[in-house]
Amino acid sequence: EKFIPKTVIRAQRNLEIPIYGSGKQIRDWIYVTDHCEALDLILNKGSTGEIYNISAGNEIENIKIAESILSLLDKPKEMIRFVEDRPGHDVRYSLDSTKIRTELGWTPKIKFNEALEKTVEWYNSNEQWWKPLINEKILHPIPWKLSW
Repeated sequence: EKFIPKTVIRAQRNLEIPIYGSGKQIRDWIYVTDHCEALDLILNKGSTGEIYNISAGNEIENIKIAESILSLLDKPKEMIRFVEDRPGHDVRYSLDSTKIRTELGWTPKIKFNEALEKTVEWYNSNEQWWKPLINEKILHPIPWKLSW
């Protein structure tokens, strides 16, 4: 229900893709199976009371993600519409996952481009699962009150 799913769903329906500000906000993206494997490893081999940050090191701007999704769906980049940025919108989300990588030997397995392709394909193939969950807020958000 966040940025990638909303972008895929709106693009599939030929709706504009609203992007906050310049779209230069950076997020560190991780594929769901990599995240789940990291959690499983922490539960089974992590030390009680320790904190392990999980990140894939895929720090990518939101605008690049939107453009990649549109490309995968063979949609024009002109679907992107820049809207007023949210007040206090974080410029970058980043985590240092050195501890889980060195102490537990975890590394993400799925490269970002492959993960994005798999995610878009999942949304294309599983409409019966997610379609009942979407609502007007996802399909027709008020540009200045988007909640990505």
